[in-house]
Amino acid sequence: MERNRPAAAVASAIGGWMARAPGTYVWLTVLLVTTHLLGPLLPEAEEFVRLPAPGDPHALVDRPFRVFLAGLLWLPQGGHWALCAVLFTVFHAPAEHWLGTLRWCTVVAVAYVPAGLLAQAVLLWAVRHGHAPLVAANSPVYATDQGLAGIAAVLTYRLPRVWRYVYAFAVLVFCGVPLCAWPDVTDLGRFTAALAGLACYPLTRGPRRPTRLAPPPRGRRPRETGRAAAQ
Repeated sequence: MERNRPAAAVASAIGGWMARAPGTYVWLTVLLVTTHLLGPLLPEAEEFVRLPAPGDPHALVDRPFRVFLAGLLWLPQGGHWALCAVLFTVFHAPAEHWLGTLRWCTVVAVAYVPAGLLAQAVLLWAVRHGHAPLVAANSPVYATDQGLAGIAAVLTYRLPRVWRYVYAFAVLVFCGVPLCAWPDVTDLGRFTAALAGLACYPLTRGPRRPTRLAPPPRGRRPRETGRAAAQ
């Protein structure tokens, strides 16, 4: 019995950690199913969801829901679920513990959809004016990538003020360095998602409780002042 106590304590701690971040681990489970079960067993299902390719400008205009759904349910080509699970546990789970599931979902959505659309629009402008190659506009956009960038950025406000600027700078450098080499929708979307995460500061401020005046101690009457005391 005593030998099983450490294992039971570890299992209880892991279960409690996961239970306080349901959105993170439900999403992770969906990615596991689509990547390792649905894809190999039903290749036609993967083709149906992946086509048209996320990041295709024409598909984004014609079928935006399908494009963003594909990026939400599937990992990038060559992505490893185990690495995704580690990153989700390091970034998404603590953010959901801190913000709550609803505000965590809001940050992910802001970092994925509006930031992805903005990145696509900026890159299409760059392609039309000759500042970026045409192939850059056909790169896929994935929620796992942009959502992680947005969540990593919003965690800036979880740190003490002394470390916020250093951490935010590190996140922006990590997301911005690929833009200097060969920018595409994926790289620009990741950097835009990080900026969107930093812009979600109002979501990090929880509701303030109304201040209540402390009642006077029992057995003591409040001290009277002014004219009332003179009378």
